Amino acid sequence: MSKIAVITDSNSGITQAQAKELGVYVIAMPFMVDDVTYYEDITLSQEEFYKMLENDARISTSQPAPDSIMELWTKLLKEYDEIVHIPMSSGLSGSCQTAMMLAEEEGFSGKVFVVNNQRISVTQRQSVLDALSLAEKGMSAKEIKDFLEADKFNSSIYIMLDTLYYLKKGGRITPAAAALGTILKLKPVLTIQGEKLDAFAKARTTAQGKSMMINALKNDIESRFGGMTEDKHIWIQIAYTKNIDAAMQLKEEVMEAFPGYDIHMDPLSLSVSCHIGPGALAVACCKKID
Repeated sequence: MSKIAVITDSNSGITQAQAKELGVYVIAMPFMVDDVTYYEDITLSQEEFYKMLENDARISTSQPAPDSIMELWTKLLKEYDEIVHIPMSSGLSGSCQTAMMLAEEEGFSGKVFVVNNQRISVTQRQSVLDALSLAEKGMSAKEIKDFLEADKFNSSIYIMLDTLYYLKKGGRITPAAAALGTILKLKPVLTIQGEKLDAFAKARTTAQGKSMMINALKNDIESRFGGMTEDKHIWIQIAYTKNIDAAMQLKEEVMEAFPGYDIHMDPLSLSVSCHIGPGALAVACCKKID
């Protein structure tokens, strides 16, 4: 049986400390803040990031440097036979395509397998845990890649924004749309299913938005994932930006809606947070693998 290393990036929400506990490797996503480069969870914490964001610093995201990726692969291949690399969704960043091209280079081809299963945050984290489980069952790196890519649509994530300011700042909506949404106090609910971040609904209140997301999750479980069965074959997850108190309140509501399910909660990655701002709440689910 091959000895397999599992790599992901910090968009998974897995911290450097958690990576050591799990036995995986996490590539820190780079950020430019007022022309200075920082690395998530290494030289840039969640608290520092939000302070910079509130001070209206110029923040932009970037891909990991190809040299740093290849350096890590080269190092790990001295200890492991194969590598499963699980980056953030190819629909949200070019880092997946970059890794796939690098994996074709001499020395990596046939040894490094990049998974393009179009997940991020808590659903990406679950893919990492699934990869570890499949490796323990004796699957090869290629078999794990194929399995995770075939399983990519067995997840859903819904995100409610607290403000439209950061979407406007990033050019993702027009200033007029942002102004109208702010006047009407709209809280947009977005969804990630597959490659894109799409609009799902518009809520007038936080309570309405949370209800929309929970009901959407229930509908997905019933219509796509086989229903809420006794064996609890669905992972339920929560993610948030900055406001942990609001996230804990959401967790109580999700636990009430899904009694008996284990609920995992993580902060959203900073790559997502810089585009949607603080105060966002998200619910997600993944179908458990057999």
